[in-house]
Amino acid sequence: MSEKRQSQEPPADAAKHQQKKQASSVVEIKQDSKSSNDGGKFGTRTLSSGRDVFEHNAWDNVEPDSDHEEYASGQIKMHREHPVPEEEREKYNTNPEQFWNDFYQNNTNKFFKDRHWLGLEFPELFKWTDKRVSAQEGEQAENADDQQPAREDSGDAEKFRIMEVGCGAGNAVFPLLADVYDPRLFVYACDYSSTAVSVVKANEAYNESRCKSFVWDLASSSLPADVTPGSVDVMLMIFVFSALHPSQWQQAVDNAYQLLRPGGVLLFRDYGRHDLAQLRFKKSRLLEDNLYIRGDGTRVYFFTNEELAEVFGRRFVVEQNAVDRRLIVNRKRELKMYRVWMQCKFRKPE
Repeated sequence: MSEKRQSQEPPADAAKHQQKKQASSVVEIKQDSKSSNDGGKFGTRTLSSGRDVFEHNAWDNVEPDSDHEEYASGQIKMHREHPVPEEEREKYNTNPEQFWNDFYQNNTNKFFKDRHWLGLEFPELFKWTDKRVSAQEGEQAENADDQQPAREDSGDAEKFRIMEVGCGAGNAVFPLLADVYDPRLFVYACDYSSTAVSVVKANEAYNESRCKSFVWDLASSSLPADVTPGSVDVMLMIFVFSALHPSQWQQAVDNAYQLLRPGGVLLFRDYGRHDLAQLRFKKSRLLEDNLYIRGDGTRVYFFTNEELAEVFGRRFVVEQNAVDRRLIVNRKRELKMYRVWMQCKFRKPE
């Protein structure tokens, strides 16, 4: 299906204004207020002086400096002046899943790293159980449990269901399954790329007594046959909403709402406006306002928290709508690279 959206482009000099608007209207993520220079995890390194910027490889919650704002404005202006040629735009909005099929055909499960950080950012994935163990301990427990009935027999009503939409190669699903040895856990892993689902199913850790992977488009007009509406406790959307055309957003939100149980939560992480990935695009990559085409043909959108509050807030309670800012440093070349990610929690009302 092909989608087209006509949008009014803001003037080029609005880039600085939009960046400041975004920064002033969100809650910045701060996980731990411990010292900045202790070599700690993300969330613990605070840059107190510009003189220290090249002391570490990364800093948290750093606002862009004036040089970066000027660079961002120039890049956005260049993108608008040199968009994707009109005659090529249609192909990127027609069967976009095929570009992802090609991507996973070329990369299988070797491109993305496993997302072991999910427990730190989203404790909702684990706080329901006390059976969180290491992968090795999980294997030992599973071997010791061979004489027990299959997990599917452990009482369907007692299941804790986690659904990842846009599962890719399983970089969130398999670490999650390895980290939780609880017979109540059942994970749905879906993607609109059939090739990605094939990669998940080919993984030696794939076990349909604990998880089920299937092809489904988040923006589909129908719900997946494998999932009972109103049964999902936690839904994950990790760098997946940005692959949708903006005209599909509301349908995707409605689908998520129908699948979650009352009180269930949607955990969201995606690209923020003026992230390094956006500013690095060259000419002929802008498809529509803030919607780009990567070199492999896949689409990616860069959000503000105002947009997310509007589209998700129509149906969900917005519990978190934050900007996670990271300053990544190349110490050898003395380069500064600003990353901007949106991190949100949306809860379905009871």
